[in-house]
Amino acid sequence: MDLFGNENITKDLNKSPAKFQPLAERMRPKTLDEFAGQKHLIGQGKPIRKMIENNDVFSMIFWGPPGVGKTTLALIIANSVNADFIQISAVSSGVKDVRQAIEKAELNQKHLGKRTILFIDEIHRFNKAQQDSLLHSVESGVITLIGATTENPSFEVISPLLSRCRVYVLEDLSEDDLLTLAENALKNDTELSAFRIDIQDKKLLLQFSGGDARRLLNGLDLAVKSTKPDSNGVINITNDVLKEAYQKNYIRYDKDAEEHYNIISAFIKSIRGSDPDAAVYWLARMLKGGEDPKFIARRMIVLASEDIGNADPYGITIATSAFTAIDYIGMPEAQLVLAQAATYLASAPKSNASYLAIAAAKGDVEQTGELAVPLHLRNAPTKLMKNLDYGKEYKYSHDFEGHFTLQQYMPDELKDKVYYKPSGIGEESKIKERLKKLVEK
Repeated sequence: MDLFGNENITKDLNKSPAKFQPLAERMRPKTLDEFAGQKHLIGQGKPIRKMIENNDVFSMIFWGPPGVGKTTLALIIANSVNADFIQISAVSSGVKDVRQAIEKAELNQKHLGKRTILFIDEIHRFNKAQQDSLLHSVESGVITLIGATTENPSFEVISPLLSRCRVYVLEDLSEDDLLTLAENALKNDTELSAFRIDIQDKKLLLQFSGGDARRLLNGLDLAVKSTKPDSNGVINITNDVLKEAYQKNYIRYDKDAEEHYNIISAFIKSIRGSDPDAAVYWLARMLKGGEDPKFIARRMIVLASEDIGNADPYGITIATSAFTAIDYIGMPEAQLVLAQAATYLASAPKSNASYLAIAAAKGDVEQTGELAVPLHLRNAPTKLMKNLDYGKEYKYSHDFEGHFTLQQYMPDELKDKVYYKPSGIGEESKIKERLKKLVEK
């Protein structure tokens, strides 16, 4: 019993009667040896196994797609080191819940000499203030934090908290891992093992799971329970049964696998190609598949500079505003913001002149090294520097007509280089004309 009179969750991971639990919960591994996949973390001599063997638990972030074992691994760690385990979800919890968990952890530490693992699922959903509330307790060791996220923690977890945690990447489960999980369930689950079950196409079963072990097992459970045995007592799981169980108007979209990159690529190329209809189609595909709207907005910010640039300087404002608006309102309304931004950017004039300019300039920097700054452009805060002609003969542009005067700004070796070549499309046509007139003066 804990200080509040409750049973420690790590002592009894399956408190509900089995018949009321989903198959994925019934088959949840209890030890590292039962755990499928992630051998780079839990194999012999690997970091998480060594951590458990040394009874030396530290705060960490698990980053990986859904259904690869983030929650289960946290439970196994807590159970293995006899820690009190507190689980909250960032979707439904706030600072108050964090404070209550910290208070319990302080009591555990003070009165029982026991460590507390606080597991926060979808930690990327916590805002800055909520993440800030964890810092002191993680730093002092009152709690050991294990955060789970499907999003890149570099973007979604604040730097002070990230610096106090180790980040472990959980990889997609292989087909062999998923097949092992399914066969183990059919053989060892208390309910399914009572039947003779034949699956017509196991490859299709794996495909429908989308690499998600939870989805794999719960869909399999539903397929079995919705099928009557034949005259020989065999439950035949046909492809039609699988499609019904997995609701295969379901869009295949694994956020961390090939299809993720294919669809975001199609989305960006549609905007670049000025096709707003295709852009919103691929946007809809991503949203249907559960893509993070902030990831989509970030990609549009990049595109606004790379592919639109100064042909429509307002494009980057639209894209950046979309990212901010998404933070304010969340889903599902955020899809309207994304659609507005995507159609605007797709319809805008295009230019990659800025992209080509920085690429060419970087190429010269790599090739020529650190060329000297011309003397007249150098800063001269001291008398010695002035005596060395730093800043001498510099012409202050605002003192001249049109706020412009011809002088050399490039290193001597590159004085005739031209990197930025306005396209003459959209607003860049005005820029091109202005630069031309300045040079002709």
